[in-house]
Amino acid sequence: MAKTFRVAVIGCTKRGGYGHGLDYVWRKIPNAEIVAVADDDKVGLARASQRLKVEKTYDDWRKMLDETKPDVVAICPRWLDQHRDMVVAAAERGIHIYLEKPLCRTLAEADEMLAACDKTHVKLVIAHQTRYSPMVTVVKKLIAEGKIGKVLEYRGRGKEDATRGGGEDLWVLGSHVMDLTRSFGGHPLWCFASVTQDGQPLNKSHVVEGNEGIGLLAGDSVRAMYGMPDGSTAYFASQRKAGGNPSRFALQIYGSTGVFELGFGHLFPVKYLDDPGWSPGRSGKAWQNVSTAGIGVPEPLKDGGLDAGNELAVTDLLASIEENREPLGNLREARGATEMIVACFESQRVGGPVKLPLENRENPLAKL
Repeated sequence: MAKTFRVAVIGCTKRGGYGHGLDYVWRKIPNAEIVAVADDDKVGLARASQRLKVEKTYDDWRKMLDETKPDVVAICPRWLDQHRDMVVAAAERGIHIYLEKPLCRTLAEADEMLAACDKTHVKLVIAHQTRYSPMVTVVKKLIAEGKIGKVLEYRGRGKEDATRGGGEDLWVLGSHVMDLTRSFGGHPLWCFASVTQDGQPLNKSHVVEGNEGIGLLAGDSVRAMYGMPDGSTAYFASQRKAGGNPSRFALQIYGSTGVFELGFGHLFPVKYLDDPGWSPGRSGKAWQNVSTAGIGVPEPLKDGGLDAGNELAVTDLLASIEENREPLGNLREARGATEMIVACFESQRVGGPVKLPLENRENPLAKL
């Protein structure tokens, strides 16, 4: 890639900060130059200017986009309520985007973001860094080779901590689980879920304004089941205060002859169980480590952590711009993961399974 891409950074110190390294990653990309940063907090803006070694600073991100006219903007704040406006504004100006997850608050917002990007042919990558891990490629290859037979189930859980477990866990960490599930199994055909608060089905009195700009939120327990295109079933669950030590935050893929367990990150841990009974205690078979070199082979690569995941994602974004193709972690994939999240609340609202894509594009909790 011969071109040097001019990158602007949007942060918001008091409302989502700079996300998980979405600002600093650009200093590690040879063909990218950070030209400006915007933050409406003076102290945060000064720190970002120092950290990113950029002189041009703005307290208004729209003004920054208009004056600097960057090729790419990094939309870093974690808070969801800002994402729609920032993405649409960037897309209307023809500026490509690297966006912090989760995507946005509603499917209606996701539809508007997609329409704006499609209209000006803007590329967007969501910061689901695990999708870019070389481990995903390795596991897909092993599944294709029949290492676990026919895929029967996907099982994912959040971190299930004391504050976010349940509905918030579904939004914040479930975003990663849903994206990884879809990268293997495609987009579900239906969802059947139960979301409860203190053991009771959700009602209007349970609905609150969620943290980090999530919007309307409820539920301390989520149990969801999805029908996948290949006939397998996917599951997600999160229960407040039920987190394990070590954490159960992972995706397990169960097949007719074995199991894979995947973590999240750049070179995340992968375990393989060659056991059709899924029970090493009964079969006597043990879990084996999987590396980029294969099953039971030591990992030859160094884990670069979150920074390496961001580097892979933004490198793909820049390549997709030059090659005029869809990036791997594109906006449609992000909307699909969001739909899996929203479907849980919609299924609870209607009291039964719901077909995907959902007809209701607004927050289901507003209709309780």
